[in-house]
Amino acid sequence: MKRNLLVLLLLIAMTSALSACDAEDLFVPMEYTVGMDDVQDVSIDVRDRRIEVSPSDDNQIHVYYFESSKEGYVIDIVDGRLSVSGTSNKEWMDFIGRKPSADNRRISLQIPEIMLDRISLQTTNEDILIREALSAGDISLSSNGGNILFGNLDAGKSITLDVKNGNISGSIVGRWDDFSILCDTKKGDCNLPSHKDGGEKMLNVKANNGDVVIEFVGR
Repeated sequence: MKRNLLVLLLLIAMTSALSACDAEDLFVPMEYTVGMDDVQDVSIDVRDRRIEVSPSDDNQIHVYYFESSKEGYVIDIVDGRLSVSGTSNKEWMDFIGRKPSADNRRISLQIPEIMLDRISLQTTNEDILIREALSAGDISLSSNGGNILFGNLDAGKSITLDVKNGNISGSIVGRWDDFSILCDTKKGDCNLPSHKDGGEKMLNVKANNGDVVIEFVGR
């Protein structure tokens, strides 16, 4: 009986490994493009995906990503809000074996250098990387299990940064006195005070088991 069970488990493991390899081959590159006139708000909410943001040079928003027969995205625009969320129809056996490659687990967002009303990016087990400047009235970045790394964040009203088991590092456009600050850190170093009043804008930072290094740069 034990021998039969062992053989069955081995067959399952082999089948799962082959399925993982096949799934890797099924990922195909995709692109979604929309004009700035139709969008004032961008929201990305995914799991196990690296989010990279860079400037767009043609006054349009581009989303580059990879889909397979088992993993994809829902992208739509409702009332000026562009939302991207992950979808999956994996069965339990699909979670056994190797992950898709790093390239296939990446979303690239290109945005023109125009201030939107709001930008919200959220992921798990991967980084959020802002390659250059990012502008919006409200900016919210969250990663559970990854780092938040950014160039110049330029917010008209507020910036919210939240990590667990990761670091926060980058620069914010504006003077120190422009911001009220709330900073809650555990098991990590931070160069910000836990509380500061007096600014017209709000900077809210949370880091659990990670370091925070943020500098303020003038316009």
